[in-house]
Amino acid sequence: MNHSLNEHTLKAFDGDLITLRGLIAEIGGRAEKAVEGAMAALANNDHDLARQVVEGDKRIDALEEQIDRMVIQTIALRAPMADDLRELVAALKISGVVERIGDYAKNIAKRVLLIDADQQIDAARLLPAMADATRQLVDDAFTAFAKRDADLAVAVCAQDKTVDDFYNSIFRALIAHMIEYPEHVGAGTHLLFIAKNLERIGDHATNVAEMVYFAVMGQSMNERERGDDALAPGSD
Repeated sequence: MNHSLNEHTLKAFDGDLITLRGLIAEIGGRAEKAVEGAMAALANNDHDLARQVVEGDKRIDALEEQIDRMVIQTIALRAPMADDLRELVAALKISGVVERIGDYAKNIAKRVLLIDADQQIDAARLLPAMADATRQLVDDAFTAFAKRDADLAVAVCAQDKTVDDFYNSIFRALIAHMIEYPEHVGAGTHLLFIAKNLERIGDHATNVAEMVYFAVMGQSMNERERGDDALAPGSD
């Protein structure tokens, strides 16, 4: 009887994990599409699409709450150990991070509604490439979660420097442009915030990757694995 009970508990727990992984995949996919939609709205001055992104954030918020409830319930009822517990804790943290990614995408969409379409600012020409790099980070982070791929998680953290470099270039170009053309300060400021939102999305993608690494390896990712060479021999 005990064997049968344990087998039933294991099957129930496996079912919980499958459901939870599906929910993580859904919330991650929705966040990624929100970023894509927000940037498409910016590129095409599409206010209808921008409003859809803003409205769609409610579903991301609802999914985060659903995931949080399910993780807490599963931990309470199943008393998971070791690897399974780490995955549940990672899922709990990841859902919160993804909710923030959705918020940043929503903020970008809201900025689109405020930008004067007649003010074309050449200094922002790198934004689409920055957005592509950011979306790739988000996609790779969730692929790492789905495949439990620690190596891909490490690669995500190393690639975040590309997004940071884009942000620094765009920041300098926009500041210089606004100094030269004060009449563009309003639109330029919105574009600066959009670039910063993309940079923060990249940071959150690395947070997801770090949680994936912890769930798989049972330890935190160190600075060398992250690609941070600040402490490497010979560095300043």
